[in-house]
Amino acid sequence: MTARHTILGGKVHLYKRPDARFWQCSTTVGGVRFRDSTKKDELSQAEDAAEEWYLELRSKFKRGELGELKQVNKEKTFREVAELFLREFKALTEGHRSPIYVGGHERRVKKHLNPFMGDKPISQITSGLVQEYRVHRVEQCKAAGGKAPARNTIHQEIVVIRQVLKTALRHQWIAGLPDLSEPYRLNTKVSHRAWFSPEEYRALYTETQAMAKKPPHRRYAREYAQLHDFILFMANTGLRPDEAARLEYRDVSVVDDDRSGETILVIECRGKRGYGPCKSTANAVPIFRRLQKRNQPQPTDRIFPSLQRDLFNRILEKLKLKYDREGRPRTFYSLRHTYISFRLLEGANVLQIAWNCRTSVDMIEKYYAAHIKTRLDASAINVRSGATTESGKPGVIAANDNAEEGEELAA
Repeated sequence: MTARHTILGGKVHLYKRPDARFWQCSTTVGGVRFRDSTKKDELSQAEDAAEEWYLELRSKFKRGELGELKQVNKEKTFREVAELFLREFKALTEGHRSPIYVGGHERRVKKHLNPFMGDKPISQITSGLVQEYRVHRVEQCKAAGGKAPARNTIHQEIVVIRQVLKTALRHQWIAGLPDLSEPYRLNTKVSHRAWFSPEEYRALYTETQAMAKKPPHRRYAREYAQLHDFILFMANTGLRPDEAARLEYRDVSVVDDDRSGETILVIECRGKRGYGPCKSTANAVPIFRRLQKRNQPQPTDRIFPSLQRDLFNRILEKLKLKYDREGRPRTFYSLRHTYISFRLLEGANVLQIAWNCRTSVDMIEKYYAAHIKTRLDASAINVRSGATTESGKPGVIAANDNAEEGEELAA
């Protein structure tokens, strides 16, 4: 329990937290709250230090012409430190972080963090206050739209709070970082990415192919054709949408692969992970040549200068494919997930897929491979010591076709 004490007729408060070494002191001068450490662990010494600190603080204020007190030294607020953090972050990460990512931090500070804690002294941003913020965000979103914010949304906002506090720590405005870990955290279910099964993918490209051949609106015939080729291109290369948006014709080469004996595309990707090579399937080659023939491009022209997201979503809604069975929405990113899942279904090497998609094996195993049923070998799973199949092969449980109806076989 926190120990508390007052001096100077209650003008100065002394308190000591259970896990702290020194006594802390706080007071209000000119309507502004101030806090500091006495650097003393004995109460009598802390009282003397706090009294000197209070008198020195009063001396740092002077009267104005209208008799109002003027502040000359006060603790930094969260708003001031957040402004400094954003200025540092934008300047020091230029060229390394996406402007969209930097803009996301600015938006979180201005829209959510400053209205809640912007005026609080930076030393008052404690674990308890951050927990109050989590509760506030959930209640706020439920009141506005009836649904709590996603766990990742809150996580990104806590990341910004931590970065602001680290900025204050670097400038020695706080003595340490509070614990910002999430309490009551439950083990979250690992779910696979929203992708298109082979049947769903066939329904999608059949619909876009029909629209490309007979566009519902002749004025937008080129857009229908571009979207159809974009879907096929993405599902045969595994590119991220931002990589596809940056892709220029000079980044793609048609080559004969010695190992597979097929003609494929070798792509120089630039996106989320910087530069990385990608090798497509053979099915991507006629799509690329069709794009070249249609657009008659210069080498520096972008292959997909605009992404038809609205048209794509309307087609998904029409085919009732916008959401998978778990309710996750499908987007352009789902085409990348489809590529990875298809390669796993075909038995491709996980490490090679990870390299080709510029991601990690852990990501592949965690979010994609877990739901691919063809990766399960029944003969390796249903092993029993001493059991034999009808063919005489040892170690595998054999189905008993002669079992009586309703009779249960021993495992």
